Amino acid sequence: MSRPSVSSTPILRTTLVWSAVVTAALAVTGAVIGYAVAGMPGLWSALVGILVAALFLAITGASILIANRWYGDDLYVPLFFGIVLGGWLLKFVVFLVVLVVLRGQDWVEPTVFFVALVASVLASLAIDVVVMLRMRVPHASDVALPTESSED
Repeated sequence: MSRPSVSSTPILRTTLVWSAVVTAALAVTGAVIGYAVAGMPGLWSALVGILVAALFLAITGASILIANRWYGDDLYVPLFFGIVLGGWLLKFVVFLVVLVVLRGQDWVEPTVFFVALVASVLASLAIDVVVMLRMRVPHASDVALPTESSED
């Protein structure tokens, strides 16, 4: 017996694929601009900033996709929230580790790192919006809800 699928799965898969493509384009662009602005430290700062943002944004989508594998199971809801919360906790720990490791490094150009990070996050948000607007998710609009009476 096959389990029913979750309507968010195709949306998240599409978002992750497009995010990977845009991250690759941003990495090339960021590396070139970072190098032009601040030499090798700018290049590495841009690449690390884009990579950090891409990793953090992908963890959420991937954790939801992983959790959706249990859709239809009796334990789906606790598993879903456990996996997604675990992903968020992982992001928090990785964020702290990245901050500790990058703090005071000679090769980090803070402005280039910040701009690359923000550009990557904004690109990811734009992808989310475009994918959500273009996806065709089935829904039911003429279903009577249990609280509605048939006399209305």
